Amino acid sequence: MPLNKRFSLVVNFFIIIFVLLVSRIFYIQFFQGEKLDSDASAQRISAATIEKPRGSIVDRNFIPFTNRAVESSLVLEPLLLRGKNEYIQKLSGALGINVEKLKGEIACKKVPIIMEIQPEKIDEAHSLKGRGVSVLNKLKRYGEYSLLAHVLGYLNKTDHVGAAGLEKFYDNDLKASNENSIRIVTNANDKILQGIGCRIKRAGTDGGMLGVKLTVDYHIQKITEDIMAKYSMNGAVVVEDVNTGDIVAMASSPEFNQNDVGRYLKSPLNELFNRAVASYNIGSVFKVVSAAAALESNISLGDDYICNGIIKLGDREFRCSSYDRGGHGKIGFSEAFANSCNTYFIDLGIKVGSKRLITMAEKFGFGKVTGIGSQGVDEAGGNIPSVKDSYTDGDIANMSIGQGGIMATPVQVADMIATVANGGIKNQVNIIDSIIDADGKEVRKVRRSGWNRVISKNTAQKLSEMMAATVEHGTGTKAKPEENFIACGKTGSAETGVYINGEKVVHGWFAGYFPGNNPKYSVAVFVENGKSGGQAAGPIFKEIAEGIFRSQSIPN
Repeated sequence: MPLNKRFSLVVNFFIIIFVLLVSRIFYIQFFQGEKLDSDASAQRISAATIEKPRGSIVDRNFIPFTNRAVESSLVLEPLLLRGKNEYIQKLSGALGINVEKLKGEIACKKVPIIMEIQPEKIDEAHSLKGRGVSVLNKLKRYGEYSLLAHVLGYLNKTDHVGAAGLEKFYDNDLKASNENSIRIVTNANDKILQGIGCRIKRAGTDGGMLGVKLTVDYHIQKITEDIMAKYSMNGAVVVEDVNTGDIVAMASSPEFNQNDVGRYLKSPLNELFNRAVASYNIGSVFKVVSAAAALESNISLGDDYICNGIIKLGDREFRCSSYDRGGHGKIGFSEAFANSCNTYFIDLGIKVGSKRLITMAEKFGFGKVTGIGSQGVDEAGGNIPSVKDSYTDGDIANMSIGQGGIMATPVQVADMIATVANGGIKNQVNIIDSIIDADGKEVRKVRRSGWNRVISKNTAQKLSEMMAATVEHGTGTKAKPEENFIACGKTGSAETGVYINGEKVVHGWFAGYFPGNNPKYSVAVFVENGKSGGQAAGPIFKEIAEGIFRSQSIPN
């Protein structure tokens, strides 16, 4: 065939194809356009929210406190299940709901129905997967009783917005800009379009989904909460790194389930209340302040004081714990501290004077917040008398032994002990380190820095020696570890002036640090109405210290 003829055939072929395409486009545009436009308009997109994802709250080593578990849900597509009564009967059994109620939902809804599966029903639910039924796994924000619940807070059930704690404070950082959802596309006859009918749309990471990194140590928090649960105590424990001011554990009891907050709103037990940051009478724990004020004042301490169990100031009487056995007898400064002799410290406090006592309390941080409120953990500031007022000897007597208007939080007490443990330096307290992205990289620093010297090294050393004696042979022997390390501490039994059923409410405290020769952690244990600090709080300190020591192999 000649070349010109073959070229002519090819050209004609493409001309014919072009004419056909143009004709088809013309036909669709002018003869079928209205119908196709109507069909497209009749397509409907129905969506159901799977979850509103949130960034994780993690410990100092990036171990998550949230989003730790997976929960399963059944996704039902009503348009594919209508009329399948036998199938619906089986589904109702797996979901644990009334079959008629389920039929009603399927009959009236078009959007996917998402229903949570109880853990014991997961295998049964998986066996029912088929057309119109699928199993969806998603992250569960909280377990039944998550660690650190009082600090983390919780979400509103309806909109999953932070309602309390860190969840509320950092809500804008943690929440995603979009939600994960299931979308179904149907035609005008409510038939699901094959191929594009059902899709999961994931939220992007832009505009949110950051994480919060804490100073808390997940493992120390777990040790602390497990031991508190063992003792069924109402109260709080705070553990602080004495060298940095970082809070590595903060626990309050009773605990609560973050997935079911409503049941606690009217509870008389106040489960939602964070006792670790609330103000309480602290009793003889305050003798650490009184002793520090005396040592820093260079007054004569004397070793020949006679305690007969009672001291009279005007028309007021103050008793020592040794009153029933006739007093401690002849006693010196160190022994009075170890045995928590009230009469000795009242006499000492009057010599020191109210101004020095109050000033020393202020230096240790009493009467003002530690600053963790600015990081999302609301806290009380406690209470101390004003240095500007004048006080009677009776007022100073109460002050010297931590009674009357002296109040502090477990966080403040743990920080006071940390200051003694590290040689007299008070570090800035932190519970939040930073805001991080999905890869753990720092986006914004939250941690604050700073320190100041509160007492001299010599004073800190003397206090440490007396606190070691308290645990070794004083009122704190119940806090003495069985492990091969030394603990130092101070007991407190704080009268509140409150009576329940005619009986005094007396809070129990033990505040100490360990190891004695290489201080690492301070621990404040507060037991509501524990009566005796040594008996109620001491054993809890002992077990927490032993648990942390074993878990970290801390050099002694």
